[in-house]
Amino acid sequence: MERQTINRVVIAGGGTAGWVTAASLSHNLGPALDITLVESEAIGTIGVGEATIPTHTSFHAMLGINEAEFMRATHATFKLGIQFEGWKDKGESYIHSFGQVGKHTWMAPFHHLWLHARDLGIEGDFEDYCLELKAAKADKFFTSDKQKPLNYAYHLDAVAYAKYLRGFSEKKGVKRVEGKIQNVLQYAESGNIKAVELENGALIEGDLFIDCTGFNGLLIEKTLKTGYDDWRHWLPMDSAYAVQTQKTGPAIPYTRAIAHENGWRWRIPLQHRVGNGFVFTSEKLSNDDAREQFENALEGEALTEPRLIRFITGRRKKVWNKNCVALGLSSGFLEPLESTSIHLFQRGVTELVKHFPYHGITPALADLYNDKISKEVEQIRDFLILHYKVTQRDDSEFWRERQAMDIPDTLAARLSLFEENAHAYNGCDELFLLDSWIQVMFGQGIEPKGYHAIGQLFPKDRLENALKSQREKVASTLAQLPSHQEFIDQYCS
Repeated sequence: MERQTINRVVIAGGGTAGWVTAASLSHNLGPALDITLVESEAIGTIGVGEATIPTHTSFHAMLGINEAEFMRATHATFKLGIQFEGWKDKGESYIHSFGQVGKHTWMAPFHHLWLHARDLGIEGDFEDYCLELKAAKADKFFTSDKQKPLNYAYHLDAVAYAKYLRGFSEKKGVKRVEGKIQNVLQYAESGNIKAVELENGALIEGDLFIDCTGFNGLLIEKTLKTGYDDWRHWLPMDSAYAVQTQKTGPAIPYTRAIAHENGWRWRIPLQHRVGNGFVFTSEKLSNDDAREQFENALEGEALTEPRLIRFITGRRKKVWNKNCVALGLSSGFLEPLESTSIHLFQRGVTELVKHFPYHGITPALADLYNDKISKEVEQIRDFLILHYKVTQRDDSEFWRERQAMDIPDTLAARLSLFEENAHAYNGCDELFLLDSWIQVMFGQGIEPKGYHAIGQLFPKDRLENALKSQREKVASTLAQLPSHQEFIDQYCS
């Protein structure tokens, strides 16, 4: 007989996704649940999701995690944004920062005022109105319990982070079982999952199963045959090499995303090393050629052998199917261009906490959850496609194809609004806010044909003084910040 009461939760798989899930469920719903996590030390984890976005700080605040303790345990550094090098065109770069650019009004965002000021010759550089962007370029940072002048995220060691969250979760009652899953048992009538069977014959029964088995999707796909939406026609990257290198200098407070002829590579600074990756499409570049290009571009001595990772960009048709919820790579994959992977783990489990099926799983509840997650993933997808579509690069077939490709109607409409009238927006519950879209669209080279007339409502001298005051405030605050490396050395000592 299947039970209606849901309190036995089985998390299949560890790694970052598994232990993020365990940490959130045990902290928020622990007394009401019996949580077991099954993982095998013999199965490796991807372990390269080392850059995050500012929602990570909110997730930690919800768990009550001590920031300095977490940073010491995971060798973390602070992150103020991403520097995109060679995306608009070869030799050019811009930073997508986590800050607000200028002061918005109810009538129109700041960039409309700035565009009018530019026509008058009194604008100043767009970046001069954003503290996070200026701090990133100056390699500066500061935060404290009493003062947080900057909006920030982290660079972290993903393997160490999973270990840290394991300790956190086990203290809250999560039971860890070591072993490989060799079989998944289902109820004959409903098809719901009854138990997972380990290689040693042990059965782990549950009411709700969380699939954190990575790209394999052992429960959500191999067992439940949920199906997958392939998005490689928009985001054709399907391969990446990853390697760790020695530090070559002070840790910078931003991720570097460096475009190459057939994709891009990342460089993520931690306290003790640097994480590197080379993302490419196997349609344009062989494994051997990609590895050679990657190794030639590395800065610092390699500490590990380059590891090849294969993936299919897209998403599961349902992330909640029957009594199984897929979190992490088993739910789908969006390339790490904007560091959204760990956020999606956290978002998925947060929505599960809010919609937990204590009294039984219903189609309406699963549909609501699937709709929420699906909309966010599609919005992130569009933001990633923007980086490829809007480019002036024509030095390779890959980039010419990206310029010419068809894009989702949702993104096409957003681009038309900005190109015609500089209109930018973010929808309800959308991850990337107005300032993110503006920074990337300007950074990729879009020049709007028109803009809101709000600037014409101000006399020239008043507008000039107001903009000057904003720039001076940013510059004054920036001058008081210590260097990022100095702050890390003190904060994590």
